[in-house]
Amino acid sequence: MTRLFTTAIFLAAFALPSVSFAGDVAAGNERFQALCVSCHGPGGKGDGPTGLALAAAGQPAPRDFTVGDFKLDTDKDGTPGTDADIKNVITKGALVYGGSAMMAPVQGLSDADQDNLVAFIRSLKQ
Repeated sequence: MTRLFTTAIFLAAFALPSVSFAGDVAAGNERFQALCVSCHGPGGKGDGPTGLALAAAGQPAPRDFTVGDFKLDTDKDGTPGTDADIKNVITKGALVYGGSAMMAPVQGLSDADQDNLVAFIRSLKQ
């Protein structure tokens, strides 16, 4: 009986939705602070100094990641804001998907960097 229960718990761990992230949140935070903070702010609220200046000049405000609302479905799978969508916007910019030209592409990120950034961005949702 104990073995059956242990097996059931083990299998359920893979079947239930997980709150873990594919990337490393701490490493993603480090990259975010280096690459994204000027627009999105240190806490991802879209309140970085450049982001505030853009908004004051009538440009769209940077995305507030604490809301966790993403509008672009870059891979056309019917679900906006998937990890693939976020990675596409980061690496190719938002303009190519109908978003703001102010979200420029970030070049030279490894797959791990992208996973880590997505993990950190997702961790900001309140």
